[in-house]
Amino acid sequence: MSKNDKHKTRWTVARRVVQIGMLVLFCLPLLAAGWGLLGQVSGGDAAVATPAEGVFYGSLSSSSVAGVTVLDPFAALQVIAASKSFDVAWLWGALPVLVVYGLIRGRAFCGWVCPVNLLCEAVDWLRAKLGLRVAERVLPRHAKIGVAAGVLVLSALVSVPVFELLSPISAINKGILFGSATGVLTLAAIVVAECAWGRRVWCRAVCPLGGFYEVLGRVGLVNVRIDHAKCVRCDACAHACLADPEILAPALAGDDVIVRAGDCMACGSCVDACPAGALKLGVGRPRAAGAQAKGNTCDAVGAEGKGGEVSA
Repeated sequence: MSKNDKHKTRWTVARRVVQIGMLVLFCLPLLAAGWGLLGQVSGGDAAVATPAEGVFYGSLSSSSVAGVTVLDPFAALQVIAASKSFDVAWLWGALPVLVVYGLIRGRAFCGWVCPVNLLCEAVDWLRAKLGLRVAERVLPRHAKIGVAAGVLVLSALVSVPVFELLSPISAINKGILFGSATGVLTLAAIVVAECAWGRRVWCRAVCPLGGFYEVLGRVGLVNVRIDHAKCVRCDACAHACLADPEILAPALAGDDVIVRAGDCMACGSCVDACPAGALKLGVGRPRAAGAQAKGNTCDAVGAEGKGGEVSA
């Protein structure tokens, strides 16, 4: 691999390290306590330490960090809906996650942490190797917001956190840790859909957790920026996008200077794919290019109305 190729894959490599690192992180407390994975426990009559006694223990749904409970916000909302009650401890547990992803970008969880995305990227690679062709977009990307709302309503109706029973995230995360079979059928359905129906259909349009983070992602500070002068209109970024090529359209059309859609995972795939170096990940949310132009026009009209001169 040339130096230039390494430069073009730096975000992808970094994402792989984080994705695998997160899986390992959740495994370490069990292994450090002398337990096994997949629900295996230490045998014998001697007392053994429990993983929960360590500094960190848990899963992506609920974890304990230095004695402080940290909760998946969407799981907490399901529990509130199902129990039809509210405990302020649930709010405090979900708040750190909301703050972190709210500041970074909501769907950064999907791009950098979620194990289902890691699996889907593996399916992408396998599908390409086998020459399997599927549709790029089979459902509207905003459908997952409706699915998220539906999950909360259904959780309230049946008094059970519905998505937690079907979650493919649990199928991977809790399956590795505790041997749980929860969500295995959903996970299998995702793989079949990826190979035979449409690319990224679960992550792009169906996953309710992705819908929750899409809403939160509209205020994230980490964004893909575009240098319009460098863009060569090759569409390599659109082909590489893991979220949905549609979210790049305003920036590519020159109407914006960043990818503003809440769907963006800030995964860096488009940045790595760009042959001209027109895209980069940056911090901040500048005004849209169209909004800036409109503001400048209004200022000019206002100055002329006052009899002032406007320089070029």
